[in-house]
Amino acid sequence: MTVAPHAPVHFWAPPDLPGLDYDPMLARLLHEEPVARIRLPHGEGHAWVVTRYEDVKFVSVDPRFSRRAVPGRPLTRLVPHFIPLAGAVGFADPPEHTRIRRVVAAAFTARSMRRLRDRAQAVMDGLLAEMERHGPPLDLVAHLNRPFPLAVVSELVGVPAADRDRMGHWSDTIISAAAGREASEAAKTELGDYFSALLTRRRGPGGEGLAAVLADAVGSGALDEAEAVSLAALVQISGAHAVRNNSANMVFALLTRPAHLARLRAEPELIPQAVDELLRYIPHRNAVGLARITLEDVEVGGVPIPAGEAVYVSYLSANRDPSVFADPERLDFDRVANPHLAFGHGPHYCPGAAMARMESEIILGSLWDRFPRLRLAVPEGELHWRRGALIRGPETLPVLW
Repeated sequence: MTVAPHAPVHFWAPPDLPGLDYDPMLARLLHEEPVARIRLPHGEGHAWVVTRYEDVKFVSVDPRFSRRAVPGRPLTRLVPHFIPLAGAVGFADPPEHTRIRRVVAAAFTARSMRRLRDRAQAVMDGLLAEMERHGPPLDLVAHLNRPFPLAVVSELVGVPAADRDRMGHWSDTIISAAAGREASEAAKTELGDYFSALLTRRRGPGGEGLAAVLADAVGSGALDEAEAVSLAALVQISGAHAVRNNSANMVFALLTRPAHLARLRAEPELIPQAVDELLRYIPHRNAVGLARITLEDVEVGGVPIPAGEAVYVSYLSANRDPSVFADPERLDFDRVANPHLAFGHGPHYCPGAAMARMESEIILGSLWDRFPRLRLAVPEGELHWRRGALIRGPETLPVLW
């Protein structure tokens, strides 16, 4: 397969889709033009998008595709501004990226995750008790899906409970395309200043949490301050925002699929496997994330891409590739072999994947135990979904029990 020099450039302005509807552009490209040229709503020029599973993995690990070469280029992109802070690990390539990730790994050990799981379950139990005191109807996003991951990631990072509301506001502003460049840049500055001060306070022996790990890394020279601040911000934002929306999507999926919900309630040991299938199936973001730049001429899926071109990968479409996943449009809790790419692949694989899985398992394992008759309080068609969002999810999820 080759692409002629006059191959079309497809304009892609991802729609604000309701529920778990899948982007028709991604579906078409996966099956008809798996390595295609696109233009997104902002920036300049065109880029390539890669949609097949094996091609996505290839681009994600091959060193000829660089994230470091992205900053400073007016690339075509989904939003008018770049989301990550300056010095962010998302814009680093190995071996610099490896050095930075090694520090973060110290906060995500198996021991720390076991300790965090106990704390997360306690947070969940408290939120469910508050829901019971409040009584139905209530908005599950406001009472559970938002405060739970915000509290858990704040616990991991070391953000005091008194600062969580501010942290949530900054995260929402930075991650939303609808907020605009000025608001996003102001929030990034405030968030960066906050973490710079927090890391300064956490330096010294005996500290726990990611902030203490990062502060020690700055003190030892393993990281500079900009790198440490951007890492704290990355974990805090993604840990709060992504899990909030994805967990709300999971709850919505079960509330609107009673057979799947009944299966999980009858077989709670299936929850970890079901979480992985929900991660594969749910279209948790709009369009694509950060691009990479080709450092030399390279061929992807039989298509030659010249040096200096921007290339995006779609983990969403890779998770629907029928050559890897049988009947990929079906939510199947019996799918045992499930090598999904919901957390990415290669050097930029999400460092918080274990934490996100753990939180999702706690939500699905606790919510219906406390409220076995939980159901939507309004017809499915009356729910509103976030507009202009990079990560998809319901604005509210009114429920009864």
